[in-house]
Amino acid sequence: MNHVGDNTPLSALILGCENVYTVEELEQRLKGRRLRVKLGMDPTAPDLTLGHTVVLRKLRQFQDLGHLAVLIIGDYTARIGDPTGRSKARPILTREEIETNAETYLEQAGKVLDLSPDKLEVRRNSEWLTPMTFADVIQLMSQMTVARMLERDTFAKRQAQGKEIHLHELLYPLMQARDSVAVKADVELGGTDQTFNNLCGRDLQRNAGQPPQIVMTLPLLIGTDGRKKMSKSLGNYVAVTDPPGEMFGKIMRIADELMPAYFALLTDTPPSRIAQLTDPTQCHPREGKEQLAKTIVTQYHSAAEADAAAEEFLRVFSSRGGGLPDDIPDVEVPQDRVRDGKITPIDLITCCLGERSRTEARRLVAEQGVRLNGQLIDDPITPIEVKSGDVLQRGKRRFVRLVVS
Repeated sequence: MNHVGDNTPLSALILGCENVYTVEELEQRLKGRRLRVKLGMDPTAPDLTLGHTVVLRKLRQFQDLGHLAVLIIGDYTARIGDPTGRSKARPILTREEIETNAETYLEQAGKVLDLSPDKLEVRRNSEWLTPMTFADVIQLMSQMTVARMLERDTFAKRQAQGKEIHLHELLYPLMQARDSVAVKADVELGGTDQTFNNLCGRDLQRNAGQPPQIVMTLPLLIGTDGRKKMSKSLGNYVAVTDPPGEMFGKIMRIADELMPAYFALLTDTPPSRIAQLTDPTQCHPREGKEQLAKTIVTQYHSAAEADAAAEEFLRVFSSRGGGLPDDIPDVEVPQDRVRDGKITPIDLITCCLGERSRTEARRLVAEQGVRLNGQLIDDPITPIEVKSGDVLQRGKRRFVRLVVS
């Protein structure tokens, strides 16, 4: 990567990027022109995580420098699902599931982006993908060879392992690339796992007679398990909509080794300060992690709520504290789900803990993440007795008090 002056917008924009294709092109296109900077997000799950915000923060940086953010809600591509990193095909979502997930995406993205109409253009890719005829699809496919598609690591690994690759999955990179042509993107942002898809956008733009977009990839955020990319499906995530206390607690539980990356990718903390907070000879890891958690909670909630979350965490979970948190919210158990004073745990979790799917509820039980009055719930199906005043607990940070009519 070429060296540029530390105080130029170019150096600021490429800071934190894993790769830029190419820096020279970006430097040229920045001269005297407002850029259209694209980011596509498929609504395959209802919540955005802190992992999504790594790229959103870079998009906000472009906005702050006067460029236009083009946020594409992949309501059409979500029907296939990005095969990136998948060892098997994704289950195909229904239109209703996609719409439900998409409803809150813009609101959640607004926790990072400037939603002013002059700074943000929001598009759905169904706008140009739905009208395509079969002949259009054939023409689209003619722009990519099978050999080139199989260069993609996801497909190459599956082929080497003798696993199936479905034809519709091969269409996904081309559909995402078609988005770039449709919105005439100057820049496309994505995680490093999106490199192949985004470079396909450059190819299709050249074929369409457009200047090829600059591709900027950013590091993937490792999840709270310390091993894999942050993902809702893996349960190793922090959602941008998590309540302050839950968000604070999840961050406090990450491994010390993750702190430098979390500071760098999720906050505006200067590098010199990050070095100090993550050096155990200068700062105790717990104190550094508390500063990290406070900073992130402040970004998505407020400083006052971050302080309150820190105090509550210390009281409930440190050796100096104990017992239940103050002000446990009351949640009414729906009468139509209760039979003879009993309810299935899966209904209890979805209705009272706010989980949006029964699959997620089953996962929480399987991972021993739910307790009723301190007792572990280990069977999602067998009805259990509930009464007003019972405390339902998810993990170590979330509590609700049940109200049974």
